[in-house]
Amino acid sequence: MSLETINFKRLALTDGDQLLDLGCGEGRHSISAYLLKNVSAIGLDLSINDLNTAKQRFADFQQPDHPDRDLSFISGNGQALPFADHQFDKVICSEVLEHIHDYPLVLAEIKRVLKPGGILGISVPRFFPEWVCWMLSKAYHEVEGGHVRIFNARKLQGQIESIGFAKFDKHYAHSLHVPYWWLKCLFWQEDDPQAENWILKQYHRFLVWDLMKQPWITGIADSLLNPILGKSVVMYFVHRERTSEGSPA
Repeated sequence: MSLETINFKRLALTDGDQLLDLGCGEGRHSISAYLLKNVSAIGLDLSINDLNTAKQRFADFQQPDHPDRDLSFISGNGQALPFADHQFDKVICSEVLEHIHDYPLVLAEIKRVLKPGGILGISVPRFFPEWVCWMLSKAYHEVEGGHVRIFNARKLQGQIESIGFAKFDKHYAHSLHVPYWWLKCLFWQEDDPQAENWILKQYHRFLVWDLMKQPWITGIADSLLNPILGKSVVMYFVHRERTSEGSPA
């Protein structure tokens, strides 16, 4: 099971890319991209705590002997990105839009800062696993900073395409995470959301073990289950180039 939700091969990440990880959280995609290719990456998030964690983690992986790659983390709002038009070759927006009420503003900002011909990798929770979480626990989506909607992937794809993108790939990810979140919602502690019962703790230990060891058997299981029960739906879009008249090239 991979730590990343976005597949960098499908994102076509290449040396020299300018990459934006919008809503980077604790930096899992930003740091992985930095380690994989000679990119100039920026991780942006509203949470100062998450950004501090990302910086601390990155300190363990920073490679001063590779001056052709760099990574920085900054605080910012996805609805008003502090970047120039067409600045980035690639943009990642993973598990972010479900937290934002006015998410079309974020999509518009992504379009503005992404170069024509650039690639967007975007993921949101898949409808059915997310719906089950909402049914099992109201607190799951009512906590501060929680999910404010359940996306229909086809409708979201249509919205993104309507503003000038073309989808070229799609897959599902993290099927093995689904039972954990269903159990967490089933045994949700209203007075202490961080509390976990014994079953939940054991499943969490399994996920950590799987992440660290990456055995072939769970990798195969995850691949087989993802089309049926993947927790996230992941889509890849290209920012369509425009002619001087403004129509798609």
